[in-house]
Parts: sequence; C-alpha cells; structure tokens
Amino acid sequence: MERKNVWTTYNEKQLKELESHAKEYMDFLNVGKTERECIDEIVNQIEKEGYQELQTLMKGKKTLKKGDKVYAVWMNKSIAMFQIGKKPMAEGMNILGAHIDSPRLDIKQNPLYEEGGFAYLDTHYYGGVKKYQWVTIPLAIHGVVVKKDGTTVEVNIGEAEDDPVFFVSDLLVHLAAEQLEKKAAKVIEGEALDIIIGNKPLVIDKKGDKEKEKEKGEKKEGKKNKESAKEAVKKGVLSILKETYEIEEEDFISAELEVVPAGRAREAGFDRSMILAYGQDDRVCAFSSLKAMLEVKETERTACCILVDKEEIGSVGATGMQSRFFENMVAEVMNLTGEYSELNVRRCLASSCMLSSDVSSAYDPSYAASFDRKNVAYLGNGMVFNKFTGARGKNGSNDANAEYLGHIRAIFDKEDVHFQTAELGKVDLGGGGTIAYILALYGMNVIDSGVAVLNMHAPWEATSKADVYEAKRGYVAFLEHASL
Repeated sequence: MERKNVWTTYNEKQLKELESHAKEYMDFLNVGKTERECIDEIVNQIEKEGYQELQTLMKGKKTLKKGDKVYAVWMNKSIAMFQIGKKPMAEGMNILGAHIDSPRLDIKQNPLYEEGGFAYLDTHYYGGVKKYQWVTIPLAIHGVVVKKDGTTVEVNIGEAEDDPVFFVSDLLVHLAAEQLEKKAAKVIEGEALDIIIGNKPLVIDKKGDKEKEKEKGEKKEGKKNKESAKEAVKKGVLSILKETYEIEEEDFISAELEVVPAGRAREAGFDRSMILAYGQDDRVCAFSSLKAMLEVKETERTACCILVDKEEIGSVGATGMQSRFFENMVAEVMNLTGEYSELNVRRCLASSCMLSSDVSSAYDPSYAASFDRKNVAYLGNGMVFNKFTGARGKNGSNDANAEYLGHIRAIFDKEDVHFQTAELGKVDLGGGGTIAYILALYGMNVIDSGVAVLNMHAPWEATSKADVYEAKRGYVAFLEHASL
C-alpha cells in the first residue's frame, strides 16, 4: 500500500500556509526548551485568543456556555484547554493530548564542585538518551531557582549570541583505544555527564592580604592564603552567580535547572524541507495541537487539549498524565456548565474520543535493518497513526479498536488530510509508549498519532515541514468531526 509524498499535492496557497506554520513552530521551539517555558508561551498565545483562566472563573462563581474558552495550569508544567461545544459534555469531548517534556540533563541538588582546575555541575540525565551524544556539544542552562524567601530566579544562559555556553568533555581520540572498545551504552557513563562551567580562579585582593598580614602576623596569614586558594575556580563561579543572580550555593537545593542543547531551530536541507531542532519529541505534537485548538471555530462536542509533563519517565508525579489533574479539571469545567455529577464526569470521559499525539520513528536508510519498510513512517508522507505502540508483544500498549480507526479514516478522507500508518520498528528490537494507555483506562476511544521524527531522543531531531503541517490539519479535522 503506497502513500504519496505530500509535497507533491500542495498548491501555492497551501505551501505558503505550510511555511508560515513551520516558522511559528520553530519560534515556539526556540522559546520553549523546558516545560515551564512552554507553558508560559502557550498561556501568552491562548489568552490573546480569548481563553480565560479556569481558577479565576471558579473563584468568581462564573458559569460557562457554548463557545467559551478556558484553561487550567498545574504547577507551571501541565495545561488543559477547553472550548465548550454545543452538545452536553456528558456526551463526550474530542481530546488532543501530547507531552511537553523532552530528554535532557538535570542539575543535581548538590551539584557544584571543582576538580583539576575546572568547576563542574553534576547532572542526572532525564529520559531515554544515548549518553555519548551529549558530549562536546554547546549546552545551555534553563530553569528556575527558588530561594528560601520564596523569590524565584529565572535562569536562561547559553541561548543569546553573547552568552557563554557549557559542555561535557570527552577523551581525545589519541588516548581513546580502551574507550573505543566499550559498548555504546558504556562509552560515556551517566556520572561522567557533568558539565564544565568554569576554569578561572577567583582573583585575590593582594593589597588587602598584605594589610591583614601586618595585623595578624605572617604565620597565621600564610595559612589563610592557602585556604583562599582552595577551590578558587568554584569560588569564582559562585561569585558570578551571586553578582548576577543573587544565588548562593545552597540555593541549588530548591532549583530546577535543565541542561539542553544551545542554539536555535534551523531549516535543514538545500530545499529547506526539514526542521532540525532540540525537543521535537514531543513539542511538535504539542504545538500542532495548540494551533488546532486556536483554529477551530464552533464545535459540536467540547474540544479539549491536554499538554503534560513527565511522559519521558513514565507520566508519573503530580504533573504527569497519571495524576488526577486532568480528571479534576474536567469535573470543574462540568461544574461551571451546570452538568457536574460524579456519574456525568465518568460518562464524559468514557464517551470521549482522543488522539494521543506523540512522535513516531522515521525510516532511516542508514539503519534500514531496524525497520519493517511496509510498516514504518516516512518523512514527508503526512501525519502518522500508530494503532499500537509498546514493546515486542505490544507490552504496555494501548491498541486502538478497528471501529475507531475506521471513523478517523473517514474524517481524514473527507477533509483530504494526508496520513500514514506505522510501527516504531521491527517487532523484537524494542519499542516505546505514550500517554494513550492512561486515557484509555477511562474507556474512551484513543489512538496514537503524530509526526515522524528522525534522530528521535538525540540532542538534535529532524522533522518534515509537510508532516508538521498535516498534523495540524489532521487535529483540526478531528476536533471538528469526531463523534464516535
């Protein structure tokens, strides 16, 4: 069964829309390299389009009616958006779900140390990474530091042209004979992924030292000078942090600092057909879902978009999909529409349709042996449906039913949305999961959908502009027409 390369199907108007969408997407990637940054940007965009904060409406005891748009943010890392439809919510919603966390390096709580004349920050990698891919590339630090008085300091170092960057060192090839004998998983160990952040010792005030010598005696001052020289590079870094951010070493305890590749999203290829950027898993689906929510007008069923944290480590915690955040917000929205009861919330969730929007592996001719060519996604062939994910024997998968897939096919054919079906790779080579199985626990119809990605989970991932555009078109069609 052949699928067209969708570039061949577009007219001039569509090509202009595609390029505009791609530019907006790249801008989103540039300003949203962490979950918190994504949430800030999303809230800025949706409030301009008339979305109101749910918690504010709850305090004011407001009611919701057809066409109203509301959102709720949880811990600055997850968000749920609702556009109230014509039909009662108890009859179900049309839901887009994606995640906004990506693989990275996280700074530990006691991270700063000096060794061999370098100052380091100790890290713990987050999500599934090939550790050797993170060495010798420019890195940036994003996040927040919350001090004991509750003050929050926002950190974003390494993205501006005149910012310094950071890096993880690697052994020079001239001495790497033993290292190169190791398996790829062991070439770089997790504890070796510490980033170098400085090399210049703190400059000592010589004049002040001499004055102290006269007062306290040469022997005592000599000992003090030795102490001053100890960890001078670390002290130099702490001096900069204090002067620039008012951050003390102990403030790392209550910090969330993420180390990500430095640099902006770029067009790739002579034909500029692709996008090369960090974090496209899964911000490509999050952005396309967001734009679909902003594009749809009046809908029969309530349109919903849920963008969550922690998918890369199992959707756990208060901001992951396994939390009660989404269910609680649905209950609150139904309360403001006058429909709330425990039974109605259950009916709403069970009757809903969802696209669990996550990326799929793209066919890579350089590693053709890892893929089933008949059942793999190709860059440029449109958005992707994965009937199931999981590992090997579909372990940990949601497996969408045939009726639902037939319903989606009919919608996409009617709206002329280009799509392809795929699996992650050959059956026994591994696999992966999404948030689909968690939403399926409510009994709703769920299928995995999204965009094919080359270099998935690498510091720089590649997508096709055409696939990103088709995903947005597909999400709009779904929100407007799904009703199974």
